[in-house]
Amino acid sequence: MVGNNGEGKTNLLEAVELLGSLRSHRCSNDRDLIQRGAGSSVLRATVAGPGGESDLLAIELRRQGGRQVLRNGHRLERQSDLMATIRCVVFSALDLGLIRGEPALRRQWLDRVVVQLEPVYGDLLSRYGRLLRQRAELLRQGGGGDGGLLDVFDAHLAAVGARIHRRRQRALDRLTPLAEPWLQHLSGGRDRLTLVYAPGTEVATAAGDDRWEETLLLQLQRQRPLDRRLGSTSAGPHRDDLRLLLADEPVRQLGSAGQQRCVVLALKLAELELVEQVSGLTPLLLLDDVLAELDPERQGRLLAAIGERHQCLVTTTHLHGCGDDWRRSAQVVAVRGGELTPLQEPS
Repeated sequence: MVGNNGEGKTNLLEAVELLGSLRSHRCSNDRDLIQRGAGSSVLRATVAGPGGESDLLAIELRRQGGRQVLRNGHRLERQSDLMATIRCVVFSALDLGLIRGEPALRRQWLDRVVVQLEPVYGDLLSRYGRLLRQRAELLRQGGGGDGGLLDVFDAHLAAVGARIHRRRQRALDRLTPLAEPWLQHLSGGRDRLTLVYAPGTEVATAAGDDRWEETLLLQLQRQRPLDRRLGSTSAGPHRDDLRLLLADEPVRQLGSAGQQRCVVLALKLAELELVEQVSGLTPLLLLDDVLAELDPERQGRLLAAIGERHQCLVTTTHLHGCGDDWRRSAQVVAVRGGELTPLQEPS
């Protein structure tokens, strides 16, 4: 998809991402996805399966009353059921926040990976978030008197938090051996990537669920005086981080701009490969103006790696850097004012 800035290329990718993951990487509020002055917005897509069957997917976003998700005209009680039809992995300039941004951005990315592997994980995150907010309110109101009510909250937080810790750790353990060779490929063998899970709970990462829960509960009880002063919870998976290292040094500090982009691409390609392994569905790969940020050598390696393996939607302001063979195998369309015009039919 070729077009100038502001013509609607990113909006199209965002619509596909929303249908494939129920989330937008750009904003977290559905109201921000609805045109100004309108009360609702509807996304629809026809998805063809490997056997030739097709499904009509739809998401209705409403300013009042939340969203509604449908497949073939039937409303889905659980939104996550839509993800059984289509998955996607997206990379845009915003994803550089995985390296340059705060720990919350890395947690959110890892959580999106786990949700694609286990859609019910989203419910677990929602439950943990409610417990955190309720515990914080209790702390601000005086800490629940003698602590009996806090004991109840801490037990629930430790149980749910342990399940989140372990799922993040398991996902990272599976992502690491996939991301490392991708970075080796993109960098021409020059860079070596290490991913380190830094939990917000003081426990060895090899521990099981029971050990996670026990340690988190003890830490919550030990840090209760601090939490009373802060009015918030100072331990648990909401304090997790992910350390990204090149040759055992932080990418954020020592990696060049090209290296940083390649690390994020390696993470995204590893995510795509892992989701495919676990779900049996080959995710769509959405690349939003990525080529312009890479040198010609890295552009060529990326396009060669993904061109034959995955269905990709790629946005760019120009076709420089896309080799003739790659362009001939693609459907190229112009985007102007939100309208798509074919420039080249698939060969």
